[in-house]
Amino acid sequence: MPTALTLLRLALRDLRGGLRGFGIFLGCIALGVAAIIGVGSVARSLSDGLAREGRTILGGDVSMALIHRQMNPDELAFLQASGKVSKVALLRAMARRADGEPALVEIKAVDAAYPASGTAQIQPDMPLATALADTGGAYGIVADQAFAVRLDLKIGDRVFIGDTPLDLRAILMQEPDKLAAGIGFGPRVLMSQAGLEATGLVQPGSLVRWLYRVALASADPAQPASDAAVAAFVDKANAAFPEAGWEMRTRKNISPQFAKNLERFTQFLTLVGLTALIVGGVGVANAVRGYVDAKQATIATLKSLGATGQAAFAMMLVQVMLVAGLGMCIGAIIGTALPYLVSGLFGPLLPFPLQPGLYPAEIAAGFAYGTLTALAFALAPLGRAHDVPVSALFRDFVETSRTRPRKIYLAMVALAALALVGTILALSADRRLSAYYMLAVFLGFIMLRGVAFGVMWLAARAPRLHSAQWRLAIANIHRPGALTPSVVLSLGLGLALLVALALIDGNIRSELDRTAGGQTPSFFFVDIQGSQAAAFDAFLKDRVGDAKIESVPMMRGRLVKLGEVRAEDVKAKDNVAWVLEGDRGITFSASLPEGSKLTAGEWWPRDYSGPPLVSMETEIAAGLGLKLGDSITVNVLGRNFEAKIANLRIVNWRNLGINFVMIFSPSTFAGAPHSDLATVTFANGADTPRELALLRDVARAWPAVTSVRVKDALDAIGKVVAQLAFAIRGASSVALLASVLVLAGALAAGQRARLHDAVVLKVLGMTRWRLMGAYGLEYGLLGLATALFGTLAGMAAAYGVVVGVMHADFVWLWREAMVAAAAALAITLVLGLLGTWRVLGQRPASHLRNL
Repeated sequence: MPTALTLLRLALRDLRGGLRGFGIFLGCIALGVAAIIGVGSVARSLSDGLAREGRTILGGDVSMALIHRQMNPDELAFLQASGKVSKVALLRAMARRADGEPALVEIKAVDAAYPASGTAQIQPDMPLATALADTGGAYGIVADQAFAVRLDLKIGDRVFIGDTPLDLRAILMQEPDKLAAGIGFGPRVLMSQAGLEATGLVQPGSLVRWLYRVALASADPAQPASDAAVAAFVDKANAAFPEAGWEMRTRKNISPQFAKNLERFTQFLTLVGLTALIVGGVGVANAVRGYVDAKQATIATLKSLGATGQAAFAMMLVQVMLVAGLGMCIGAIIGTALPYLVSGLFGPLLPFPLQPGLYPAEIAAGFAYGTLTALAFALAPLGRAHDVPVSALFRDFVETSRTRPRKIYLAMVALAALALVGTILALSADRRLSAYYMLAVFLGFIMLRGVAFGVMWLAARAPRLHSAQWRLAIANIHRPGALTPSVVLSLGLGLALLVALALIDGNIRSELDRTAGGQTPSFFFVDIQGSQAAAFDAFLKDRVGDAKIESVPMMRGRLVKLGEVRAEDVKAKDNVAWVLEGDRGITFSASLPEGSKLTAGEWWPRDYSGPPLVSMETEIAAGLGLKLGDSITVNVLGRNFEAKIANLRIVNWRNLGINFVMIFSPSTFAGAPHSDLATVTFANGADTPRELALLRDVARAWPAVTSVRVKDALDAIGKVVAQLAFAIRGASSVALLASVLVLAGALAAGQRARLHDAVVLKVLGMTRWRLMGAYGLEYGLLGLATALFGTLAGMAAAYGVVVGVMHADFVWLWREAMVAAAAALAITLVLGLLGTWRVLGQRPASHLRNL
């Protein structure tokens, strides 16, 4: 056995002739590694950007959020003793022009200290305090460009919020703490605290979120407080005011939900990158198999000079891993550059900061995945080099040996595959998801092999046709060395992924667009004061008497305890963890709401006045580990209320009607200030002219009531979904591109055999165009079989995700699936015929001499 240095020298010497035949190999490895490193690097860049800009985004070191109420003097004094405090109020309201044209806006009322960190950029350039000041009998506002466009306003124009006139003084170009405010349904409007007070929108029970940002004092005024000081302040605040009910965020924990979603999204995209790499592994196997076939004379020569089969295997393994290393380096360069590219092209458009950098851990993960994938797919075809005989120097090499590799090489393949699986699990943030993914990939490979075998079995037993072209096409599908397994395997996984993502995206959009006439509300009306509820109800009946009008009391509260366990210590299931994050809408009712059905327990009597009871949604209760008789504690208006679970109910959330996770017995919040929530549902579904007319009428007659048009809200959510879908499609296209590369490699690998077939058939009188027709039929049949399987597999996967994970109704979007299948069929035909055209142009004479 030669030394490692000798093997390396022989491998490098043999590679001096170039990398012919390794193009697909390089492309597959580079593409997969680039996807994995790129996704990881962009995610890390985003995390680092959030960490670096955390103080600016949050507006301080710590932020406390309260709903319905402002801090009492003791709480405020505690904050002011710890550092500089700024106060912000967030709420939705209706703005309208002088002629009554309304628009839903997201108001942010700020104090003189805003922004505590960062800069609010406005045009025309002026101090923010000047833009918001009371000048000429009206306060000023600063708004997004979308607000000016929506109401056709220019700088200096007057609008009304509540009954108060306000002047548009500037356009908001940059809002430093925009991310902390979350996603809004309308454009942002900045105003002063005094301006908000003048509008009269803030009443007892109004849906206002008050944010108190604290910039902690530090020993060095030029430096922010240390992380330890921030943690100590949080502990001290919670100990001093255990029932304050505030939701606290720190500069290192701006949005736990955002961080969790980022982690899940990154995990998903990483799995898509792995799919590209594994699909590319098929291309690696094809390329290595073709390389071994092409190098039979070289291997036989080495053996004739005394080299062993192990030495031949080792030399070729070194060559393959050198090429794989080159591919991984190319992929690493592309993946590492991706954050810089994203920042350069889209940085100003992103709603969050991106901090590009070099991340060794992500690069190492990409190299680990690439190395193990190359080994797992290359070892088996390389093992055949061990048994290439010396007599290969003197025999025709058209029909190569297809013997199974020795057991030692199969064992090495198994070890490499296990190492790849172990690496995926070790580096995964969600091991269960990764386990499901690997199981799906394994089953996909098995099923695709079964499809290929089935196609070959059917072709071998097909009736003999009169057409020579059809006979040749069908024979090529099942003959020894046929391309069928490679084509089906290479295109099937990529197509299944593409169809699944297209259908999931389509179902999400369908769910957002779908409205059941007479069931889905057209409007939600918020912040209806209790004293105005009867008059507002009469107003609606007068304007839209034929519509369904519902009204319930609504408050906001935060779950702080489940039994004796603090909410932050509860290990909730992923699909219901959101209930514990922030405040939730709650209500009280004497009767079971429409759209709910009891599954356990009994509803309380209409005149019940005993200890507080609560009704919980069944699935959410199960996800939180709650059952009948358990107690929960919610904080409302700065007080803790404990209630026992009296019943569980199923809720029909899909009609978007009034319903709540928690419904309390009426006496629970007796005397507490609250507002009402009302809905209007037109009998025949959406009626745009009537909706717009009602929107204007309510804005004029009830300026303090916020009108949320369901269609507008769904459009806002749809924009976010579209952005996510664009990112997912971009990532999934990497896997599809890998599939196309593998398919091209598989077709190229069969060209040597095609060359000899074409030579013989042309000598026997078949023309080039008839041969093209035969090959076109072959590729069409293979593409059709693969497209059929890929479409069905993708639809099954999409059905499982939509129904099993999203718990939504599945819509069979045949058009999207058929488009993907047609694309797969076209790709197979085009690549196959392009690769064959050059072969058919060869002159027979030079090749006949070697037969």
